[in-house]
Amino acid sequence: MRLVQLSDIHVGSLFVQGAFDAVVDEVNKLKPDAIVITGDLTDEGILPQFEKASREIKRFECPDIIVVAGNHDYRHTGYLLFKKFFPTKHVYEFDDAVLLTLGTARPDRDEGEVGYRQNVWMEKTLSKYEGKVKIVAMHHHLVGIPDTGTDKILILDAGDTLRTCLQSKVNLVLCGHKHRPWVWNLGPLEIAYAGTASSTRFRGFFENSYNIIEVEKGKVRVDIKIVGKKRFPLADLVEQYKPFLESG
Repeated sequence: MRLVQLSDIHVGSLFVQGAFDAVVDEVNKLKPDAIVITGDLTDEGILPQFEKASREIKRFECPDIIVVAGNHDYRHTGYLLFKKFFPTKHVYEFDDAVLLTLGTARPDRDEGEVGYRQNVWMEKTLSKYEGKVKIVAMHHHLVGIPDTGTDKILILDAGDTLRTCLQSKVNLVLCGHKHRPWVWNLGPLEIAYAGTASSTRFRGFFENSYNIIEVEKGKVRVDIKIVGKKRFPLADLVEQYKPFLESG
């Protein structure tokens, strides 16, 4: 199974049409089984941006396009428009994997929240899929990323959600929001973050990118693909990361 994760498209003033055109071309050549877009399709959550985002996403040739709302999509009553343009199921079954989506965006709030009801639902739902690779997709980041500024806009109940993921034996969590590709490995749980696919709003990683997930024989591999450039394991990006440390 091949899955592509795009995130933070940000149709609006900082949207880069050429970058998105390249993403469409590259992803269609990959012929993925599903595409997951982990939020912030629009920059301001207004009607013209949703209309354009809808047109652009329809250019992908894929049997399953899974869309999760971001905090920018929920601005200016965008939460009503999102449901109109991107009606999405919450459970997607594949031959060797199951993918659940969680809604973390809240109207006119930057921080995210999963909530008690979604956590209970996730635990009950995933208990039915023993033997399959379990993937959860959400917008907000579940664990903070180094050197990306404040963590006040992460998931407010991140601890509860992380516990549910670990107890439910989730293999992979896909997040967006921070515009910074990264990956955490917490024992059997991997948390992968996608960068911004097509905007100029970079944070610490200054190229447009997306993630490619391969699932085979119960194993999960996550690669980063820099738009128009090379593909390599996302873990390599973390291993090569050198934070700036002041001397003295």
